[in-house]
Amino acid sequence: MTPPPRPRRRPGGHHIGAYGLLVLTALLYLVFSLALPDTFPTLDTVDSILSNQSIPAVLALAAMVPVVTGAFDLSIGYGLGLAHVMVLQLVVNAGWPWPLACLTVLAGGLVVGVLNGVVVEFGRIDSFIATLGTGSMMYAVTGWITDGGRIVPGPQGLPPAFTDLYDSSFLGLPVPAFYVLALAAVLWLVLERLPLGRYLYVVGSNPRAADLVGIPTRRYTVYAFAASGLIVGFAGVLLAAQQQIGNPSVGLDYLLPAFVGALLGSTAIKPGRPNALGTVVAVAVLAVGLTGIAQLGAEFWTVPLFNGGTLLIAVGLAGYAARRRLRGGAARDTPAASIPPLELPCTAPARPHPQSAPRGSPPAPCWPRPPP
Repeated sequence: MTPPPRPRRRPGGHHIGAYGLLVLTALLYLVFSLALPDTFPTLDTVDSILSNQSIPAVLALAAMVPVVTGAFDLSIGYGLGLAHVMVLQLVVNAGWPWPLACLTVLAGGLVVGVLNGVVVEFGRIDSFIATLGTGSMMYAVTGWITDGGRIVPGPQGLPPAFTDLYDSSFLGLPVPAFYVLALAAVLWLVLERLPLGRYLYVVGSNPRAADLVGIPTRRYTVYAFAASGLIVGFAGVLLAAQQQIGNPSVGLDYLLPAFVGALLGSTAIKPGRPNALGTVVAVAVLAVGLTGIAQLGAEFWTVPLFNGGTLLIAVGLAGYAARRRLRGGAARDTPAASIPPLELPCTAPARPHPQSAPRGSPPAPCWPRPPP
């Protein structure tokens, strides 16, 4: 039989989908520069964007990792609030050295992420419900630690070395911007170049296929939540160095922008799937837009309006990009096609699929054991 013809792609369509957000960022910057020539196209504005949007960018990268596996972590906002409060609690009230306090909070974030993954995968609870529940519990712990108030340092303030984690500059640019670039580079390397990342993508796109080739889907989902929790802990350290006051409710303000960046980022660079570089580009679009709106003198309620509307657009564009990727036959280019041969976790002789297997399923050389 003659194979069906491959669907044609419009010339340049892939580049438009991949780099459209970058072009939109440049256009927004140009429009606001023309509208506000005295205030917007300045080094102070660039420094403000790079500095103020670093924590939302880090949190968006934290939200992006579970999305790769098809899960959502709604506890990241609550975790951010708990992490930054714990840093200040240990440094200000307990008298801990700030490096030890930061390492403790990072370890705590990792533990919280693992617990989220365990609840989702081994408790068989939907990720929306599970992480919303654990997030509410973290918010309760935050209120218990602060007793409903704020943690304010004494007259001597916080150690200068600790506040320099956020306030210092390097090569003329704010240091937090380099944190974002380094984190995005690490996540890009893991997701795009290492087997671990390819397995995470397969788990998110087709868990059954991942099981058939011997990938323990539960374990890799827990890995994704653990990475998210660790990154949230790091964002909490940065927030504590920025705010220098423990506010138990501040983390919730970052939840919606983080998911806007993560979902909108799946329409850029690698359209149709979440990726680190696309997330950074999406955060840049939001940063330029919000900064321009603020300099135009918009009302305070325009910020949540902008974030909510962008979230709806991001979800719609992400779904469209995924469907377009499948229709265009781009599934051949997904990480599933580049998975190296795996040694299946059993040694039983080859057996055919049961009659209940989907028609057209390829025969598996060995039945994998149930994931641990």
